[in-house]
Amino acid sequence: MVSLDTDALEAAGLMAEHRLPGIMVMGPDGCPAAVLAAWQVVRFIIPKYVQDDPSLAGVLDEPMCDKTVKRLRGKKVRDVMPDKPGGIPTARPDDTIVEVAATMARHRSPIVAVLDGRRLLGVVTSSRLLAAALQS
Repeated sequence: MVSLDTDALEAAGLMAEHRLPGIMVMGPDGCPAAVLAAWQVVRFIIPKYVQDDPSLAGVLDEPMCDKTVKRLRGKKVRDVMPDKPGGIPTARPDDTIVEVAATMARHRSPIVAVLDGRRLLGVVTSSRLLAAALQS
């Protein structure tokens, strides 16, 4: 979990190091405020002209790729969040795998916050959910 004021490079590093599909962003009140998906960070570092014309990606060399990651330097998590973040996908501690999966699908989110009232107990990632579903 990170806050809106966490360094964006640090948040990206956490996702990469732990192979997370996203990370929970906590608000100043200590409650979940948003989900920052790894794809949102990737989208932020890729120049708009490459997003608009993906064929340009093939002409960028590795040093240029290193420069794209530097776009995160000096940025906070709030800077890489979408303008209108969706609602926080939540589950209760007693929700089933199917209920959590339905929440992920409905919110198109790679993680779901598990709440007991307003208290965050943890998060379920899409990869953990798949692992649990495949063991059933």
